[in-house]
This record gives sequence, structure tokens and C-alpha cells, in this order.
Amino acid sequence: MASSTFKTKDGTEIYFKDWGSKTAQPIVFHHGWPLSADDWDSQMLFFLAQGYRVIAHDRRGHGRSTQTDLGNDMDTYAADSEALVKHLDLKNAIHVGHSTGGGEVIRYVADYGGNGRVAKAVIISAIPPVMVKKASNPGGLPTEVFDGFRKGMSNRAQFYVDIPTGPFYGFNRPGAKVSQGIIDNWWRQGMMGGTKAHYDCIKVFSETDHTEDLKKITVPVLVMHSKDDQIVPYADAGPLAVKLLKNGTLKTYEDLPHGMPTTHSDIINADLLAFIKA
Repeated sequence: MASSTFKTKDGTEIYFKDWGSKTAQPIVFHHGWPLSADDWDSQMLFFLAQGYRVIAHDRRGHGRSTQTDLGNDMDTYAADSEALVKHLDLKNAIHVGHSTGGGEVIRYVADYGGNGRVAKAVIISAIPPVMVKKASNPGGLPTEVFDGFRKGMSNRAQFYVDIPTGPFYGFNRPGAKVSQGIIDNWWRQGMMGGTKAHYDCIKVFSETDHTEDLKKITVPVLVMHSKDDQIVPYADAGPLAVKLLKNGTLKTYEDLPHGMPTTHSDIINADLLAFIKA
């Protein structure tokens, strides 16, 4: 199992993991805000055991990558993903993104997914088409919701406890089986990253409009979303995204949380595998 770094054109150092046979089909995982490649531990181990090459990187400003104050926008996130793909010379890859990482996957595939680089894509609990409420997106969340995120960054050490303890993993639901380890691991990953990059990323995940990106994509895309997602509300995300895709499939869950790849990895991994093998 290997991990390494490479530098982008602007000098940002991107950390990544690259496990498995270099001749196997690659699966590239894109994490959510404000986490790191470590958020894909369950999927990395599962798909490695299934014979795939598994790759995950820390987005700029997150995890072990440079805590840059520059380039914290979706176009640069996608360009960094393209730089990683070229650095490893990946072909016929499956790109899987969670939450903000789902937006990163959509922008990357739309802008750079040609020339045999991408076979399929998956977005899980993801932000596309767009989260914030506006004239063209009346079902979105009010700007005040995201202002609350920005306010929380004034004491992010506590904020990064409150989010996983509550809505991210559905631990605020009656009868929820709370895992302190999962909460602590979310906090650990978040606190590894840079405050400025995380603050900037709130604008990215709330305001980036992926409508045109979704329309451009021709490869098969699986859209996985739960009706009980408390971070990215289902009705304004998954169903709308799949309608814009030329070759999209919607997989709906009734009562799983936003962070379902972690809390329900057995279900998510099985559904991912079925789509990849189909």
C-alpha cells in the first residue's frame, strides 16, 4: 500500500493514496467537506479486496495537502483531480464522490473526462445540481443556512464535534446507534485541514451550479441519495441531478444519513460494486 504527494502547477502539494495492482481498473475516491482521503477507509479496503486499484487524495487545503489560501474553488478542485489522474496516468477509471466530492467528480468528468480516462462515475449524498436557494433553484437552502456554517468556523474545534454528533451521521435521530469513534474520526480529519480553505469551501459547496456540467456528461453515472439526508436535502439534489444526466441512474434510500458510506458501508459498498460490474 502506497501513499505519496505531487505538486500542481501553482505549487500546491496534493497527498494521495494509491493501493493495489497498477494493471487493475482504478477507482478514484473524492471526499466531502472538511474531511480527507481517510473518509474512504471502508471503501478502499473493500474494493482493494475485490481486485481494484483504489486511489484517494486529500483536496487542497484538506487533510495532508497544502493548507493553501488560493484555488479553493470547484474549477481548481477539478483541475487538481485532472493533475492527479495525469500524474498516475489513469485510464478507464471509475470516479466516486461524496457530498462536496460529488460536485468535484461532476465538474472533473464534465471538463476532463474524455480520451478514455473515465469509464463511470458515482455521486453519493452529493451537492449537484446546486444547493443554495435562488430564482433558478427555488427548492434550495436559504443563504442563511450556509452563513451559519461560516459562523461556526469561528470555533471550528467545537463545530467539528457538533456536525458529526448531529446531522451528518443521523446520530440526532431517535434510536440512532451513536459511534463515538466515527465522531472522533470526523473531528480528527477536519482539524487536519486549513481553516481558510474550509471556510472558502462553504461557498463552493453551497453556490457552485453543476447544471451544465451534468448535461455534458455521457458516461454512466450512479446517483445515490437518501431521503433522510439532513445535510444535502434529497428533493433538491439526487432526483434533479439524474434528470440532467444523459445516462444517469438514481438509487434512493429511505432512512440512511448523509454520511452513509461510513455508517452503512456494507449497503453502499454492495451497491457500488453492482454498478461498477454492470
